[in-house]
Amino acid sequence: MFQGLLDRALRSFIRRGRLAVRHADGTLRDYGGDPGPEAAFRIRDAAATRRLVLNPALALGELYMDGGVEPDGCTIADVLAVLVLNQYEGGRHPVEDVLEAWRRAKRMLDQFNPAARSKRNVAHHYDLDHRLFRRFLDPDMQYSCAYYARGDETLEAAQEAKKRHIAAKLKLDRPGLEVLEIGCGWGGMACYLAREWGARVTGLTLSEEQIAVARERAATEGLADRVRFELIDYRAWRGQVDRVLSVAMFEAVGLPHFQHFFEVVRDAMKPDGVAVVHAIGMMAGPSSMNPWLTKYIFPGGYTPALSELMPAVEKTGLWITDLEILRLHYALTLAEWGRRFARERAAIEAMYDERFCRMFEFYLAACEMAFRHGRQMNWQLQLTRDKATLPLTRDWIAAAERAHAPAIAEVQPA
Repeated sequence: MFQGLLDRALRSFIRRGRLAVRHADGTLRDYGGDPGPEAAFRIRDAAATRRLVLNPALALGELYMDGGVEPDGCTIADVLAVLVLNQYEGGRHPVEDVLEAWRRAKRMLDQFNPAARSKRNVAHHYDLDHRLFRRFLDPDMQYSCAYYARGDETLEAAQEAKKRHIAAKLKLDRPGLEVLEIGCGWGGMACYLAREWGARVTGLTLSEEQIAVARERAATEGLADRVRFELIDYRAWRGQVDRVLSVAMFEAVGLPHFQHFFEVVRDAMKPDGVAVVHAIGMMAGPSSMNPWLTKYIFPGGYTPALSELMPAVEKTGLWITDLEILRLHYALTLAEWGRRFARERAAIEAMYDERFCRMFEFYLAACEMAFRHGRQMNWQLQLTRDKATLPLTRDWIAAAERAHAPAIAEVQPA
């Protein structure tokens, strides 16, 4: 019965590209037909078929982790390319439509993230051994969307460009400006702002693993007098600074807390302060998080539509002085992370196990395809308290980037 249901669902769902599925009884079926990516996979048994019918968005990743679904002559990224493209441009999956409505209905509860819950959510992913992340990130351990001017740069060059682009938007036009970084990662951005732009930076995190690495880095680089890191929730911050920065942290704030987050940003800025917030968002309207990503990678996370973001900002009285949308930049970043992860897979499996490696492969591939074929994008929001704080046009941003570009800025393609 479930094989028949899955067959009908796939025939309705796959319209773009081609997906070949070898079902549990050995039957090979082809789905789709219109031009697009192609892939194939095998289903191990009837139990796997049943799970794909009853909860496809959760089951596919779990089955890949456990070997219940195996790509056939391709990679899991190829399979996900077909599925993600059809999620937004293909047909419908009736069971998934019902489940998506249920997930949307309980978003506020799922994303209620008081301080204690936020710390548990952060620990779930960011307190993994930092040696794992060193295996596939750039040497500065930038774990967010890089900035590609052409699309063929090395990851290292694109991450350097990202830091420079964000720093320029902060208008760090004189040494000694105090910067609050909400969500400091492993300290790379804070150290960069201090070393290259003369800022004094306080970085906040809830990750025990990240703060240990960040503090060690600041000491090793001789920046401990200009960079400090605190293990506190952003809501506990008190005091005012010249600049506020948040990169790839807003996704963990949670929908019920959006306005409070921007109130913290506002109150942390001096009257002539500038803030930049960089995060993932949705091109379309409000949605829900993928249940597999929520369970295994980012519990409590959410990528908002701009229609959900803007009302929260408006209620704080802050001025939106610049909004930039990065469309394919994260797809390029994730693709390179995936390639590096694949090269280091044996070492990572020795640290963890095969199931963990499959989980991480699925995560990187799914996210890449969401940016490449789906509706995910990144946004960078620049904010001020006073509308006269910044120059009348945005030309000064590019000028500041050029002034801080290294002599080797003309990098060779990857």
